[in-house]
Amino acid sequence: MRPSILLGVLPLAQAVRIVQSNDDGWAEINIRTLFDDLNAAGHNVILSAPAEQKSGTGSSDAAPTVVDADGCIHNSCPGGSPPTGSNATNPRLNYVNSFPVTSIKFGIDTVAPKIFNGAKPELALTGPNVGSNIGIQAPFSGTVGAATYAVKTAGIPAIAFSGWSGDPTAWDQPTPLHSQIYADLALNVTSQIVASGAPYLPTGVWLNVNFPEVSATKCNNVNQFKFILSRVNWGIFSSKDTEWCGSDRLPTETDVILKSGCYASISPGDADDKTTVDAARQKLVLDKLKPILSCLP
Repeated sequence: MRPSILLGVLPLAQAVRIVQSNDDGWAEINIRTLFDDLNAAGHNVILSAPAEQKSGTGSSDAAPTVVDADGCIHNSCPGGSPPTGSNATNPRLNYVNSFPVTSIKFGIDTVAPKIFNGAKPELALTGPNVGSNIGIQAPFSGTVGAATYAVKTAGIPAIAFSGWSGDPTAWDQPTPLHSQIYADLALNVTSQIVASGAPYLPTGVWLNVNFPEVSATKCNNVNQFKFILSRVNWGIFSSKDTEWCGSDRLPTETDVILKSGCYASISPGDADDKTTVDAARQKLVLDKLKPILSCLP
């Protein structure tokens, strides 16, 4: 049974132009499941992601090359395919045989003008990544690298999603429970950000969202989850965070993910250095997300 969606489907009046990417590959089931959720919610979506798995490549960027003899990930394109290409029946689904940053750049600069009639994307979503990207992992993540590129270089607000559970899975396999739950949760966060109004995020800010473990017996329904405002990195010697939940120090992503229960961390990050933003911008994000936020016990 498909889990219910916490915030429901956006009215078409709130639909936005979205570019998607990741570092696990364009044919990975997590990104395709979110693509389907976003379309069902009425958004105008394009996907532009690596032809092959490119985890751990951070903000690397290089011109796309001809696909190797073994083809795209999950046999999604034949060996020797062009450096960039699209699904034969859906031009909104695109591969780029290079890094995540190169892929989202191609989506913004080349695919978006064609699909969006010359307009640029209003929001960039990366992931859900296969595996968490918390704390010191974030700077090395290609999923995070693509999100921060969208913010820093293209001026597009971005959210990077990552999930604890799962293994690489092809787009044409039965949808795993974790993939559907992560996609539904990602849609919930996206819906709240869009509903909060433009500008969707403060200047120079991206959101790092990490979902906990999902299994048949643990966190197996979206209605069990609570979103926690958090920090990307430790802040023992840094300036105070925004006041929230009776404290001027937000929990770290590690604190949230390792907490017993179904807690998802949402960290406002600085696109310049991929670390936690200042308290003033944290407060702006807090005000936008308050309707879906909880306090960590």
